[in-house]
Amino acid sequence: MSFGTPNNPYGQPQNPQQPPQQPGYGYPQQGQQPPGYGYPQAPQGVPPQQGYGYPQAPQAPAGYGYPQQPGYGGQPSYANWGQRFLGTLVDGLVLMVPYILVAIDISAQTGFLSLIGGLGVIGVAIWMLITEGRTGQTIGKKAVGIRLVRESDGQPLGVGMAFVRRLAHFLDSLPCYLGWLWPAWDAKSQTFADKVCSSIVIRSQ
Repeated sequence: MSFGTPNNPYGQPQNPQQPPQQPGYGYPQQGQQPPGYGYPQAPQGVPPQQGYGYPQAPQAPAGYGYPQQPGYGGQPSYANWGQRFLGTLVDGLVLMVPYILVAIDISAQTGFLSLIGGLGVIGVAIWMLITEGRTGQTIGKKAVGIRLVRESDGQPLGVGMAFVRRLAHFLDSLPCYLGWLWPAWDAKSQTFADKVCSSIVIRSQ
């Protein structure tokens, strides 16, 4: 008695003219994903949308505003009164070198050293004004790590505006030199001249 063809392990005869049976209803064919399974796929040609959540804030273009400084979230780190005082003190010591020549010449009464010293004072003062306007730093400011910039964009004042700020320092001396002490408690560490010229002194390191 025959129990089916040898190639049929289930014992049922197969008709060679009958097409193979299809998988049962409700089961997906091999290699296909059933409809409705998982997340709906976006139609082709449509760009993917951003994920849910808060919208991202627009990024500012590179090089705009103040440089990012550690611990301040992009806000300028104002120089304190002590740093400003030390920077001014160093600049004063540099200007004292030509004055020493003048003092020596007064005792010698030659007139030559007084001329050299006077020209030296003027030359050093002009050079400091130019470097402060172009880079925001004099010798003293660079030594203590501070810089003079515009409050609006953090860029150097320029030579012309730096000269106007020097003239505006007379406002700091009028009320018993109160303007020179004002950065000690001011929120932006500004003197009266800084407020008039819209300038600030920040840390460069």
